[in-house]
Amino acid sequence: MKKDFFLRRSSCARSQSFINLREVSARLRLPPGEYLIVPSTFEPSKEADFILRVFTEKMSETNEMDDDVVANLDVEEEFSEGDIDHSFRAMFAQLSGDDMEISVRELQTVLNRVVSKHRDLQTDGFSLEACRAMVGLMDKDGSACLGLMEFHILWTKIRKWLGIFRDFDLDQSGSMSSYEMRLALENGGFKLNNCLYQMLVARYADKEVVDFDNFTCCLIKLESMFRVFQELDQNQTGTVELNLTEWLLMTMCC
Repeated sequence: MKKDFFLRRSSCARSQSFINLREVSARLRLPPGEYLIVPSTFEPSKEADFILRVFTEKMSETNEMDDDVVANLDVEEEFSEGDIDHSFRAMFAQLSGDDMEISVRELQTVLNRVVSKHRDLQTDGFSLEACRAMVGLMDKDGSACLGLMEFHILWTKIRKWLGIFRDFDLDQSGSMSSYEMRLALENGGFKLNNCLYQMLVARYADKEVVDFDNFTCCLIKLESMFRVFQELDQNQTGTVELNLTEWLLMTMCC
């Protein structure tokens, strides 16, 4: 549940004393109904594992409150090279060189040069593997490089993701907590369940914080996998069938 949920509701019961102990327990008498149990850390904004045990005198049911997995991806607009303004064309020509295509290493150089100028961002720079993933997402002609239109689409996406990152870096630390990342991903069009969020944080967080390059890599991977699934799920059944070769091609290339 998000912050707004708790701002509009007060707790109906809580442990007797808010104290920094390994184990806290309470015996409560509550009328029948639906209840949300909220464990918390003693210090705010700390991540921790926990075990929650509930004993009841009468039969009761508990369920994990979770969301459906949904992606609202932007429709990719059709446009031609003539729609790209002259200043962007000039920048692309300067970055790409004589072959007029941006390779993985050239993309890494460009992106790291750009993010280094944003002093408010916490980042270790984009890795070569992250740039390969970006090229893989945008490369439509199989050249393993980005042409003018492909680079323009990627550049637009990164600018959008930069805006989302700044908007949801609530404490303006230059990085994201897992809570901020969850809000940012939802704003970016991805609604995931708890299991997926935990996996993404474990994969893309470093000491419980997510910097801009890892946030961007996470969005690239999510969008890529969702688009691949949607292409395979032509009848929109929510399931697809793959043979071993198809599975390997999809997972190794995305």
